[in-house]
Amino acid sequence: MSNGNGSLSGLTEQEAKEFHGVFVTSFMIFTAIAVVAHILVWLWRPWL
Repeated sequence: MSNGNGSLSGLTEQEAKEFHGVFVTSFMIFTAIAVVAHILVWLWRPWL
């Protein structure tokens, strides 16, 4: 399974860093949308 560079994913270090950057950015955008959606629903109908 190993390709000689010690990486289990088969990605180079540069590819892994690029993927990590895209993943973190996407996660932050998703989290921001979820927070805004929760705030809007809370303003519409508080649940606590």
